[in-house]
Amino acid sequence: MNNSIRVNCTKKNLKLIRDFVVEYLRAYALSDIITNQIVLAVDEICANLIIHANHENPDKFIHLAIHQQKEMLKFEISDNGLAFQRSKYKEPNIEENIRMGKKGGVGIALVNRIMDKVEFESNDSQNVCVLYKKIK
Repeated sequence: MNNSIRVNCTKKNLKLIRDFVVEYLRAYALSDIITNQIVLAVDEICANLIIHANHENPDKFIHLAIHQQKEMLKFEISDNGLAFQRSKYKEPNIEENIRMGKKGGVGIALVNRIMDKVEFESNDSQNVCVLYKKIK
């Protein structure tokens, strides 16, 4: 089973990534809810990288690799765009945003709630976001 995909940074490739993750997860017989949550989290990170880190530049690429480690799935998403400044990130109050009708800005908060662990690493030319999800 193929465990990685590389796409150029255009929003239309988000569907390819979602389909790839759904296909990969099929082997695990997860509930539809868990599958959809994982797909949403991966999609959110990839969308952020495509839109914010790489400015939808089709000459740039993001790479997703999925690995199983015991009862944990590891989603490794890498690119060469602008690094996400986690130290400057402040988690929004989702309920407050809903009440105020504010759209956007809750993606990372959502990913943090869905996944068991979220890591961001950057070196000279590459950024890596690693998402971990426990599976039964």
